[in-house]
Amino acid sequence: MPRLLRAMALLGMLLVAQDVSAQKLRIAGDAWAPYSDVSLLNGGLSTDLVRTALGRAGYTTEYEQVPWARAIHGVSEGRYDVLINAWYSEERTRIGQFSGEYLLNRVRFLKRKSSDIDYQSLDQLHPYSIAVVRGYAYSSAFDKDADLKTVPVVNFSTAVRMLAAGRVELTVEDEYAARFALTREPDEVRDSVEFVHNSLSENGLHMLVSLRNPDHETIVTDFDNAIAAMKADGTYDKILKLHGR
Repeated sequence: MPRLLRAMALLGMLLVAQDVSAQKLRIAGDAWAPYSDVSLLNGGLSTDLVRTALGRAGYTTEYEQVPWARAIHGVSEGRYDVLINAWYSEERTRIGQFSGEYLLNRVRFLKRKSSDIDYQSLDQLHPYSIAVVRGYAYSSAFDKDADLKTVPVVNFSTAVRMLAAGRVELTVEDEYAARFALTREPDEVRDSVEFVHNSLSENGLHMLVSLRNPDHETIVTDFDNAIAAMKADGTYDKILKLHGR
């Protein structure tokens, strides 16, 4: 009988440990194709990388696609444990802990093809109106430049349509995301805009874990270790290739 009791106790401990390791995380992201979009294969490149890494680290995930502002607010309140796509900003460190960089974004301006706007420094852009997605952090210098005439909009599709229609003179977006989004726009929009030479910035893409989750430090460490292991065993490159990156 003592042996049976010890075996049952051990089994109970293993089940508890398994339950802890399989902590369910509520993760969120906005529709930002091809990085995150529920209509895409495995939810898009970022969604696939993040969920795979967290799964390998022993977590289960429940994903919700919501507008960007709601995702950020949800992380700040603890409604979501994880925001899958986030560029670093000091302000966001007040609501969450950033993971290491797991992708790199090249952020570029777009203009109308008929425009001769050039970009060498932000000072050159002060005369022009620039459509930006509300709540995005493009670069520290860009976000803090009070002389830029930014026009907040809900998403890149709205921004690029305003640009094509002449309602703004520039917009800005990650190049990979912009090229993908333009394939979904009408010909009159896609054919009337182009990228400006030179990038605004190259931003590391991170996972942001809510400070309201008491295990946020552990989750970040587990995720970073899983990404490193995925790079070492080839899983990371396979996922990039699967998504055409």
